[in-house]
Amino acid sequence: MRDQFFKHVLADVQSSNIGEQTSIWQFVVILKNAVIGSNCNISCFVFVENDVIIGNNVTVKSGVQLWDGLRIEDDVFIGPNVAFTNDLVPRSKRYPGKFLETHIKKGASIGANATIIAGCSIGRYALIGAGSVVTNTVEDYYVYYGNPARHSGYVTKEGVLVALDFKDEEQNFYVFAETGELVKVQKQ
Repeated sequence: MRDQFFKHVLADVQSSNIGEQTSIWQFVVILKNAVIGSNCNISCFVFVENDVIIGNNVTVKSGVQLWDGLRIEDDVFIGPNVAFTNDLVPRSKRYPGKFLETHIKKGASIGANATIIAGCSIGRYALIGAGSVVTNTVEDYYVYYGNPARHSGYVTKEGVLVALDFKDEEQNFYVFAETGELVKVQKQ
């Protein structure tokens, strides 16, 4: 698989578990046990530790470190300088037997400079606002922002923002379908 993805000459890619049509840009370091899917874009100045799994069609912008225990599903966007943690009580030269897992579900988007605390899950198609500090699990299709991040609305799979009263800016009304997806039902 090594020759089926793009690797900038100034990247240090030790893993052979990288999917087709993935682009890895300059000054990226990917350790040997990391797994990265197909059609991903790993921007410059990204570090990927060993116990990291990244799905397909994922974008990781510049300045992000992906630490052991991170699980990223398909179609996720991670903005510039997003910070992930994997140890709730870090100490120099003392490591837990296993780092906490953090799950970023399919289609989620995390804005620039957000911080995601270890052990949290970000739901399917959820949106985390830039600069937010996420300390708890975020449900599917929820919008969270602030410090600490709080539930502030909803977002559809297509990226339409929906207020807490389940209306978008054009006063269309939305509900959660039986499938769990947020869908428009009528114009009020």
